[in-house]
Amino acid sequence: MKKLAFVVEADRCIGCKGCQIACKLENHLGLGTNRTLIKEIGPTGEYPNIQMYFLPAMCQQCKNPTCVAVCPTGACHVNPEDGVILIDQEKCIGCKSCVRACPYEAISFNEERHVSDKCDLCAQSRQQGNAPACVKNCSGGALHVGDLNDPESDVSKLLADAGEANVYNLRDFGNGPAVKYILKNDDWLDILPQECVSVRRGKQK
Repeated sequence: MKKLAFVVEADRCIGCKGCQIACKLENHLGLGTNRTLIKEIGPTGEYPNIQMYFLPAMCQQCKNPTCVAVCPTGACHVNPEDGVILIDQEKCIGCKSCVRACPYEAISFNEERHVSDKCDLCAQSRQQGNAPACVKNCSGGALHVGDLNDPESDVSKLLADAGEANVYNLRDFGNGPAVKYILKNDDWLDILPQECVSVRRGKQK
């Protein structure tokens, strides 16, 4: 089965928030509604050994999405064609169950339309053969989208080249976050919950 998701080269993100702005413009998002956020991770350590990086945070396109499980109307659902989690805003009743269920705070609530809203990898743009707005406007070339289940896809090759020791996910709460983060030049900091835990593959500091 096809599984579209982001692969993020965190080392290349410069924190410009161009992706966040492009997303809001592309999807006509109102005040207080975001489909992606740039989080500042750090600074941590002691001078002169200080480290900090920027982390684009969006829907994690989970394999077992809790947002889908709790939606009472079926508005929040998985597209069987590409594995992308979508919200049918015509079916959404504004109960915010999905907002509360997402451990990554990746679903916002559109107060103007009284519906939930989240990243759908710019589904309408992709149908026209275009890349998501954030990918097209990433000045650092940090954002990539592709089929994680296809070993010949560009994103799969990117992950293979990075090496398993440099590939991370956000913390798994049983929902199986699919988005992959590549980080080579800093220690990965687990940002969920709020306290940061420095983690290298196989051990915690």
